[in-house]
Amino acid sequence: MATAGAVIAACILALLAPPPARAAGGGRCAGESFSANRAYAACNDLPRLGASMHWTYDRASGDLHVAFVAAPAAPGGWVAWALNPSGDGMAGAQALVAGPFPDGGGTWAVRTYNVSGYALGEPGPIAFPASDLAAAVGGGGVLLNQVWQVGAAVSSGGVPAPHAMGADNLAAKAKLDLLRATTVAAGADSATRKRNIHGVLNAVSWGLLLPMGAIFARYLKTFRAADPAWFYLHVTCQLIGYGVGVSGWATGMKLGKESRGVTYTDHRNIGIAVFALGTLQVLALFLRPKKEHKFRVYWNTYHHSVGYAVIVLGVVNIFKGMSILGVEQRWRTAYIAAVCVLLVAAAALEAVTWGVVLRRRKADGKTFSSAPNGHLPHSVSV
Repeated sequence: MATAGAVIAACILALLAPPPARAAGGGRCAGESFSANRAYAACNDLPRLGASMHWTYDRASGDLHVAFVAAPAAPGGWVAWALNPSGDGMAGAQALVAGPFPDGGGTWAVRTYNVSGYALGEPGPIAFPASDLAAAVGGGGVLLNQVWQVGAAVSSGGVPAPHAMGADNLAAKAKLDLLRATTVAAGADSATRKRNIHGVLNAVSWGLLLPMGAIFARYLKTFRAADPAWFYLHVTCQLIGYGVGVSGWATGMKLGKESRGVTYTDHRNIGIAVFALGTLQVLALFLRPKKEHKFRVYWNTYHHSVGYAVIVLGVVNIFKGMSILGVEQRWRTAYIAAVCVLLVAAAALEAVTWGVVLRRRKADGKTFSSAPNGHLPHSVSV
C-alpha cells in the first residue's frame, strides 16, 4: 500500500481499504473515497496527525462500521487506530495496526493488539470479536473513547517502532459521539491544562522573575540612592520567583508520574537541577555572613555562580519545554521578546553603571587594583 495514506476499519467495524484519493480543497473527509463503493454515513477530520474517521452506526442493531484514514509518519511506517473501553489513553486500548508486516505478502497487513500498558506488546486477540477484520457486534456504547497513532518504521521482524513523543502524538485521542456524528477533541483535557500551567509557571518564575531580581542586585546597588531598596527588590523577586517556580516544578513532577512510559529525560533532569540550585540559593540567604566577615568573599562567589547557573539553566529548559509542548510560534516569540528586553536592559545598565563607577573612582583617586576583596566595583554583595 502506498504511504500517502492507509485506511483501517476495525473491531465492530469494517475492513482494510486502499488509500483514498485527496481533494484539492476542503476538509480531508471531502476528498476521501473507498474501493468497492464503500460509503459511510458520517465523517470527521480528527484534530491531530492529519487523520480522519468515517463511520456508519446502526442505532437499531448497535452495529458500527468504521474506516480510519491517516498517513504514516514516514515511508515504511505504520498507522494505528483503537477503541479504549476503560480509559482515554493508550493503556487498555484495543488496537489495530496497519503496516508493511512480513505476513502481508509484500503489501500492507493489519494486526490486532490488546494494549495492557504503555508499550504495544505482542499482537494478539482484542476484546471485540472480529472475523477477518469485518465483524458486527451489537450493544456498543453511544460515546466511545478512540485513540490513534502513526509511526515511522516497522522492523524486519514486524515490530512497529515507537512513535514520536510530540504534542500531536500525545494528544491523538478523542470522544466519538455515534448519535451526533461528531468527535470531541481531547486537546483541552486536564493533562493538557496541567502542561500549559506547568509551562507558564516556569516561564514566569525561572525565566523572568529570577533574571529581573539579578538585574536589580547587580546594577541598582551601584547607585547610593537605591540602597537598601535594591536589596529588597532583589529578595522580593527571588523569593516570589522561587515560590512560583516550585509550583511549576511540582506540577511537572506530577505530570511525569501521570505520564508513565513518556519521559523527557533532558527536560526533567535540567528541571531537577534548577530546583535544587534554586533551593540552595534560598537556604544560603539564611547563612549569609556579615560584610566584614572573612568568609563573605567566598559566600559572594558561591551566591553569584549558583544564581547565574539557575538563570541560564532555567531559560534553556523553558525553550526545551516549549518544544515538547509544541506551543504556537506567537508564544515562543513573546517569550523571546521578553528575554531580549531583559538582555538589552542589562547591557544598557552595564554601560551606565561602569560609567558611574569610573567617575566615582577617578574622583576618589583609586584604581581597580585597590578594590576591596579584588571584586569589581559594582559586584553584588547581598
